[in-house]
Amino acid sequence: MPIDQLVALLENESVREALAIVYDRSDGGTEELEWSDVSDSLSSDQWGTLIEREVLVSAGTGFAIAEPDRVEQLLAGDDSSERTGTGDEPSEHTGLDDIESPSWTSADKAAGVFALLLFAGYWNAQIRNIVASVESVVLGPVAEFVPFHLIIVFLAVVTGLYSTVLQSRLLDREKLEEYKQRMEDLRERKEAATERGDDAALERIQEEQIAAAGDQLGMFKLQFRPMVWIMLLTIPVFLWLRWKVRSGHLGAGETGLVVPLAGSVTWQQSLVGPMQTWIVWYFVCSMAARQLIQKTLDLRTGSSS
Repeated sequence: MPIDQLVALLENESVREALAIVYDRSDGGTEELEWSDVSDSLSSDQWGTLIEREVLVSAGTGFAIAEPDRVEQLLAGDDSSERTGTGDEPSEHTGLDDIESPSWTSADKAAGVFALLLFAGYWNAQIRNIVASVESVVLGPVAEFVPFHLIIVFLAVVTGLYSTVLQSRLLDREKLEEYKQRMEDLRERKEAATERGDDAALERIQEEQIAAAGDQLGMFKLQFRPMVWIMLLTIPVFLWLRWKVRSGHLGAGETGLVVPLAGSVTWQQSLVGPMQTWIVWYFVCSMAARQLIQKTLDLRTGSSS
């Protein structure tokens, strides 16, 4: 356990008394102890806390103090050199550390609202036609000279590029890792308490899990923030492609593709389940483009491992 965490833990009088008893009965941390050796003076909750916080570690058939020399100094009150800042500063919290709740900017919220409006274009022909007419100003001249399957490749590369960059820039990986680490710590402590049959520790951990329920919402907000911007730019591309395929605006002879196993298929033909050929072709190109872009630009789109 890091020294600052151990110092903060010993500010709890109950834990300090428990550790003093364990230190004394282990002959200064030189001998192993079992629960039966201290059960007359310690509660199961105190014993479990020392194990959960890794003050006591498994050693042979029992448990031993992880850092007996450091514990001796701290129990004697010689911890002033290990504290940082002035004596008036609060020590580190030993329970659930507060993780600052992620907040969206006004631009994030506006992007989310506009993305939802564009998403309605999948069912609303008027919105779809407006978006398609605007995009056709840029893509229309290109579509006259470039085959439709290559246009899909081009759009897949473009959307793959900005989605990879946006996710890398907007995703707060450090904070996301904090959420995941806290959930993992609670899970490991719960498993350890279950193995010991420590009902008191289990009850306390369950209370901490309830208190940390907001972590799920925090993680969702963190992960969904870059998705809002990605959808804002990607949905119009889908709407234009859908309009192009379904409205008969393809060039002569651009009826579909020849794909392995399936053979010659039309753009509107279901190729993978209900997914039509043009959607499948776009996703294949997009996934390949994203992998290539991530490798080339060395961008991370998820939390650190």
